[in-house]
Amino acid sequence: MEVIPGDVRVMTEPMPKILLAEDDNDMRRFLVKALQNAGYDVIDYDNGLSAYRRLREEPFELLLTDIVMPEMDGIELARRAAELDPDIKIMFITGFAAVALNPDSQAPKEAKVLSKPFHLRDLVNEVQKMLAA
Repeated sequence: MEVIPGDVRVMTEPMPKILLAEDDNDMRRFLVKALQNAGYDVIDYDNGLSAYRRLREEPFELLLTDIVMPEMDGIELARRAAELDPDIKIMFITGFAAVALNPDSQAPKEAKVLSKPFHLRDLVNEVQKMLAA
């Protein structure tokens, strides 16, 4: 094999894939940027139904979803995601934490809830913890 100066090949592990569902455009943009800067591959949607359709096409390590969204709320999205892939990690980002924590909500039991407002650093730290677990 001929070695060409300056030709560097680095083998890296694939970046964990995160599916983000958030209907607030500004919030979604901030979250995508923060997670991409932390080294994650992020696919984002502005509603639960579109996110669910994508989940049916390919696997993701983490579903990061708002709870209150049009077309399909985050709890329904999380429930369906867990049916498709029992190993997917789920985190809710919401201003309505009590809704997610309500035992009647049928939210997946292992789901993490991050209440708005939060610092982007806190979000990235929680995502890292969840994916490392």
